[in-house]
Amino acid sequence: MNYILTGIIVLAVVILLGSMIRTVRPTRRGLVERFGKYDRFSSPGLTFLLPFGVERLVEVNITEQMVSSEKREIITADSLNAVVDSNIYFKVKPDEDSVKASQYGVNNYTEQIIALAKTTLRNIIGTMTLKQANSERSTINKALYDQLSKETAAWGIDIVRTELKEIVPPEAVQQVMNQVVVANNEKMAAIDFATATETKADGARRAAIKEAEGQRQSQILTAEGEAQAIKLVNEAANLYFVGNAQLLKKLEVVAQSLQHNSKIVLPEGQSLVNVIGNLAGEMPPPKRKE
Repeated sequence: MNYILTGIIVLAVVILLGSMIRTVRPTRRGLVERFGKYDRFSSPGLTFLLPFGVERLVEVNITEQMVSSEKREIITADSLNAVVDSNIYFKVKPDEDSVKASQYGVNNYTEQIIALAKTTLRNIIGTMTLKQANSERSTINKALYDQLSKETAAWGIDIVRTELKEIVPPEAVQQVMNQVVVANNEKMAAIDFATATETKADGARRAAIKEAEGQRQSQILTAEGEAQAIKLVNEAANLYFVGNAQLLKKLEVVAQSLQHNSKIVLPEGQSLVNVIGNLAGEMPPPKRKE
């Protein structure tokens, strides 16, 4: 009987200790409430609570979280109904005051952030045309981030970043925009083709000019070479045959004779010079009398 009673007591103590010990993970922070009133802050590790519901542990996630502002229609400044959606990334600051503010300063901060994001996007995009909203997404993201950071500062929330997921125009507007894009692409293709054709024609024209210029330069060089050769021949004739007209005539006769394969017979007792002179129409000088 004593063993049974002892066992019951031991079991009760174990159950009691189990209800008194709590473990807080590193990704969370704890708020210990006693009789429904905040009592102390609990860091990661073991936390001991008074049993029988005297104390209660409220755990708060401090890791980065993401919520969507959910798709909703917003009327732009040019009276178009655009469907807008965005993501908001945030986390609860890990210090005691921030964790307390996230639980006691706002009722369900996740829902509050979503509602605040919807209102802020409506106010921002409502002042912009659809074209501006699509081309100035970074401006919208920054305005949304600044507004959410300001509004949630008292909740112990840190807005990490905001991302505008999409701005979808009405279907009819989307079709017109697609047609404009196609027309612009076709225009750019036509311009590129015309530019390529013009470039090709200009290249062919330049090549023809270069070829003509090369031929012209070649002809000039040939003419200059021939003129230089004639000049050198004239200079040589003036240098070596001045005052020797008879000798030059003899050489010309010999050259012409040899050119036509003429045979020259030397009479006995006459020299080649005398024979050439006779051919050139020149009489040999008279012999001196002994």
